[in-house]
Amino acid sequence: MKIPVMIVNEVVLFPNTEYRIETNDKELENLIHTIEESDTRSVAIIHSLDGESRDDVLSFPSIGIYSMLSFKLMVPNSKIRAVFGCYRRVYLSNYEKINGIYYAEMKEVEEKIDKQEENRYSTLLLRSYEKYVHYVSSVSNAMLNQLSGILSLSSLTDSLAMLLPIEIKSKKKYLYELDVVVRAKNLLEQLKEEMSLAKLEHDIDEKVQKELDKEHKEYFLKARIKAMSAELGEESVKENEIKKYKNRLKKLKCNRKVRERIKDEIRRYESASSSSPELVMMKDYIEWMLSLPWEVMTKDVTSLKQIKKTLDEKHYGIDDVKLRILEYIAVKQNSKKERSPILCLIGPPGVGKTSLAYSIGESLNRKIASISVGGINDEAEIVGHRRTYIGALPGRILQGMKKASSNNPVFIIDEIDKMRKDMRGDPASSLLEVLDKEQNSHFQDHYIEEAFDLSNVMFIATANYEEQIPMELKDRLEIIHIPSYTEYEKLDIAKNYLIPKALDEVGLTTLQVTFSDSAILSIVRYYTKEAGVRDLGRILSKILRKIVRENLEGDTVFLREIGEEQVEKYLGKRRYTFYEQEEKKQIGVVNGLAYTPFGGDVLPIEVTYYQGKGNLILTGSLGDVMRESGQIALSYIKANYLEFNIGKWVFDRDIHIHVPEGAVEKDGPSAGIALTTALISSFRKKEVPSSIAMTGEITLQGRILAIGGLREKILGAYRAGIKKIYLPKENKKDLEEIPDEIKEKIAFVLVSNYQEIEKDLFS
Repeated sequence: MKIPVMIVNEVVLFPNTEYRIETNDKELENLIHTIEESDTRSVAIIHSLDGESRDDVLSFPSIGIYSMLSFKLMVPNSKIRAVFGCYRRVYLSNYEKINGIYYAEMKEVEEKIDKQEENRYSTLLLRSYEKYVHYVSSVSNAMLNQLSGILSLSSLTDSLAMLLPIEIKSKKKYLYELDVVVRAKNLLEQLKEEMSLAKLEHDIDEKVQKELDKEHKEYFLKARIKAMSAELGEESVKENEIKKYKNRLKKLKCNRKVRERIKDEIRRYESASSSSPELVMMKDYIEWMLSLPWEVMTKDVTSLKQIKKTLDEKHYGIDDVKLRILEYIAVKQNSKKERSPILCLIGPPGVGKTSLAYSIGESLNRKIASISVGGINDEAEIVGHRRTYIGALPGRILQGMKKASSNNPVFIIDEIDKMRKDMRGDPASSLLEVLDKEQNSHFQDHYIEEAFDLSNVMFIATANYEEQIPMELKDRLEIIHIPSYTEYEKLDIAKNYLIPKALDEVGLTTLQVTFSDSAILSIVRYYTKEAGVRDLGRILSKILRKIVRENLEGDTVFLREIGEEQVEKYLGKRRYTFYEQEEKKQIGVVNGLAYTPFGGDVLPIEVTYYQGKGNLILTGSLGDVMRESGQIALSYIKANYLEFNIGKWVFDRDIHIHVPEGAVEKDGPSAGIALTTALISSFRKKEVPSSIAMTGEITLQGRILAIGGLREKILGAYRAGIKKIYLPKENKKDLEEIPDEIKEKIAFVLVSNYQEIEKDLFS
């Protein structure tokens, strides 16, 4: 069996693990796309024998790991994020490069072992690892519990080989060794060696301790000299520091337990020798403990009218979010039991999620702390490092609290949907304690080692994609969706927020430069394609910078008003089209609606057929769900071909469905009725007007189910000049969110069964 090959050299993988990757390497992207398009989505992962080669067949091993692509996503930074599940060892031979991708012949590896012998070696390995944990303090006991639950000796040896701190070459030896018993014996020897090293380190520590005892004697002698120096007014720098620490401790607002802990640390620092290697670590810890706002709180603004006024001045619309903040303040005034909410603002890029979170802090008169967790894959970033590590620090949560200088700030956690999980831990799990109202009153940071109360903090998380937030984390959040803006909402935002801000940045006023409504709408329609207003703000600033430069060069004077002509002068030719949907009818071409990172868009679907064997071909970078929608649509039509006036010939035709812009990935069930309509149009040679679009999931019985992202899809249809849209009847309630100016220009047809569309379009 031929299988594609992936070369991984930066880490050694074992069966029953996951391999996560994020890349923009073209060769690797091509390989991932090929794996995704295959029926099995399988790949053999290998490690070069020399640890470096990626194109030398002689360095490729005969043993690899059979793996499968379990998840793939295009992220906004033009990279591909993929997750592979690694399952078992396989033999590989006859490596061959085809179209830039290596393939190899794969053969299964059989691992046979006597059950009694397997139990004996499993017991020996677990006992040895238990002793190893006892000698090596840095190893967690939790891993021993996890290993005890592994029943297979093969899996146990793989897990231990991955956990032990051994060289990559040694790890490869374990990977390529197919005899389970030999692996077990080698691991027993390895554990003995590691325990010997641990004992040696213990003996060295005892010798060092004896040396320290000698230093303690010297310390007492030096202490007398310091006392005499103090009488003479010659206090040391260290003594001055200790005095400052004690004075700061007196003024520090904290509970008794924390106060006693700081006192103990100051005493340790005071008695430590100036040559002690731990002196700097003690000093850093005391500084952190004295700098944290244990019981320092700011007073909230209690006037609901004032809070609403501040939010309205800073942000246009977003009434749901504003209402939630006002409700929180109202309840907090009425009852002291109300804890700060854990809000999560979800929406496309540029709609103002982060800036809104800042505005909430300003409206409440609270301090603001902000961190970004996008790309974090180490849980220590959240909960800190143990003090035993060199250069240890608290996690980002307590670092943010220190910067805020208050224990009730508005704490913004950006990009919560972009955290990564790998062998170094799961940062999302570490955030559970932070964002759980029942736990965060006694949050434990590994560095501080004292409970810190986060229950007064108003956490606001932001994300672009709700489905990428881990389920256990999403359960703690109060989700608030921030929709994309219509062009007239963007017009108001530009006039009231973006233009005044941009004028202030370049040193101009509205008396010198103004923008006409038509100019702003021209920029929105022809120079931006986004759900939010981030790009719009950049383009407005770009125009103003050009005006300032021209004035300083003496070529022109400030314009009183910028119209459409000036827009084209400063920005050049139009980038995008608007309302240029040609009014024409085509056979086998139907407009679906899609929800993209830029908001909604029209998705043309094309169908053709020819003599064949009844095969269905789907092209255009379609995801699994959309492929299934195409199969469901065709099955529904074939099952009801007589009702649709289609001949029996449809069963022996090859059918090709294509969605243009093949480089852009597309997925989701909402194209079901558009796929069905395109197929019927092609089979019956009936034209469908290009001014019609449709969205909805279809079942094998022809029922039409509700879909998501309706507001964004309708805005995209409006931008493309669509005049009529077929929608699921279950989405009727969502039409209330659609602006009136769009409802006046688009006819909405609500349907619950596909027969209603067929009668309306083809009868």
